Amino acid sequence: MKKRIITLFTISAIAVSVIACKSKTKEDNIAQVETVAKASEASEKYTADVTASSITWTGYKPTGSHTGTVKLKQGALTLKNGHIESGKFSIDMASIKDSESNARLEKHLKSADFFDVENHPNATFEITEVSKNEGETMISGNLTVKNITNKVAFPVSITNNNNSVTLTSDTFKIDRSKWEIKFKSKSFFTNLGDKFINDDIDLKISVTATK
Repeated sequence: MKKRIITLFTISAIAVSVIACKSKTKEDNIAQVETVAKASEASEKYTADVTASSITWTGYKPTGSHTGTVKLKQGALTLKNGHIESGKFSIDMASIKDSESNARLEKHLKSADFFDVENHPNATFEITEVSKNEGETMISGNLTVKNITNKVAFPVSITNNNNSVTLTSDTFKIDRSKWEIKFKSKSFFTNLGDKFINDDIDLKISVTATK
């Protein structure tokens, strides 16, 4: 009888632990997403000029790096008194290009090993906050890739020319493992030796939008 009670207690404890772990994971995921910034009634809308906008990426591995671009599909910003209030952008993941026109690499990046473009043709970015610190403007937002959303933040310079506004970021990093991009990632595989690909990807963004 005593042995049975101990066994039941042990099973209950394990069940509680599993439930607690699941709850923690869910809460951790929620913590990575912030409330999207909303435009006020007095704000003005600017539509992204996708032909004048660019997104440049660089990925690294021990033997070198690859650089390329991906196109903005559509987007918009709202400004009030010359200051950005909100913004939402869609990125065309099928437009991924390598700067050396490496067709094999481009095909691999679009595959399920990386961005799974067939099932997830677009990524999105929504601004959650625009802040200033010691003269530097920071944009924070929710970046969704492959239906997984995480918070990112990066410094920008903003040029406002009456009917247009250009937002240019410094080069910043995102960690691909946060979006479950696992191929040759040391975050998921421990036996890669020097055959890994860095989790960090460098991004540099320039967006021009007009009234």
